[in-house]
Amino acid sequence: MMIGQEIRHEGTSLSFEFFPPKEQPGEDRLLQNAKKLEEVHPTFVSVTYGAGGGSAKNTRRVVERLLKETKLTPMPHLTCVDQSSQELSAILKDYRKLGVENVLALRGDPPAGQQEFVAPDGGYCYAKYLVQMASDMRMFSIAVAGYPEGHPESPSLEKDTAYLKEKIDAGADFVITQMFFNNRYYYQFLERAVKARIDIPLLPGIMVITDIEKIKSFAKRCFATLPDRVISQFEKANGDPGEMKKVGIEVATRQCTDLLNHGVPYLHFYTLNQADAVTQVVRNLGWEDLKKRKQKPASAGK
Repeated sequence: MMIGQEIRHEGTSLSFEFFPPKEQPGEDRLLQNAKKLEEVHPTFVSVTYGAGGGSAKNTRRVVERLLKETKLTPMPHLTCVDQSSQELSAILKDYRKLGVENVLALRGDPPAGQQEFVAPDGGYCYAKYLVQMASDMRMFSIAVAGYPEGHPESPSLEKDTAYLKEKIDAGADFVITQMFFNNRYYYQFLERAVKARIDIPLLPGIMVITDIEKIKSFAKRCFATLPDRVISQFEKANGDPGEMKKVGIEVATRQCTDLLNHGVPYLHFYTLNQADAVTQVVRNLGWEDLKKRKQKPASAGK
C-alpha cells in the first residue's frame, strides 16, 4: 500500500512510530505491542533508523517481522548518515524486494562527536537528495519530517518552510512533524505551509507522556517546547507511574481533541514502543476504526 495515496484517498490517517530495540527480548515485546495496536486499525506504522542504540540491520529486521507477523503496513526511516549514495540505493532496492512500498527520508543527526553534519564520502548532506533518489526509482511513497517549531539549524521559520518545500518538490508526498505539546505551533506551521503552497498531508506528531522526566530530556534534545502548564499537571502525580500515565492520557486526549475540532484529520503517535496509553487515547477519541476517523469532527476556531 502506498501510504501517500491511501491518505489522500481516505482523507484521514492514524499512525504510530516504533524504534528498533538492541536486544531480542525488546524486539519481541515490540511485536507484542504492535499486535495490540492492530486493534485500532492504523493506516501505517513507522520504524526509526538506528534509534535507541540499534542499528540499520535492526530496523530492517523489525520491518520484516511486521510484514510477516502482523497486518500492519510498515514504513522504515532512512537517513543520509555514514552512507554513500550507492549504499542508500542498495538499501532502497532491498526494501522493495522485501515488499516495502514506503519510506521516511531524513538527513539524520550528526554522528556522535560531531557538531555539524558533514556529507559522508559519496553521500548526501540534505534529505532532499535522498528524497530525489527514492522518487527517481518510482517504487515508493515518500514521507519527510516537518518541524512546527523550526529545525534547530534553520535560520528562521520561513527558511525552514522553504527547506520543507524543497523536499516536497523533490518527490515527498506527505509530512510527519516533530512532536509538539502546544497546538499553536502546529497551526502556525500549517499557515506557513499554505503560504508556501504546500498542499500534501501534514501529519501532526503526538507524544503521550507517561514519564515526565524522560520526556523533559527528550523534548530538550528535539528542541520541542514543553509548556509549564503541562509540567505542572504531572507534578501533581508525585512521581507515581500509574498517576503519570493517567495524566498523560488525559493531556494527549485534550491535545488531539483540539486538533480534530480544528479539522485536522491525521494523527501520528510516538509510542516509545508502548501500546496501552496510546491505544487508550485513540479509543477516547473514538478513532478505533476507519469509519469513525472519516467522520468530520465539529469545527471550532477556524
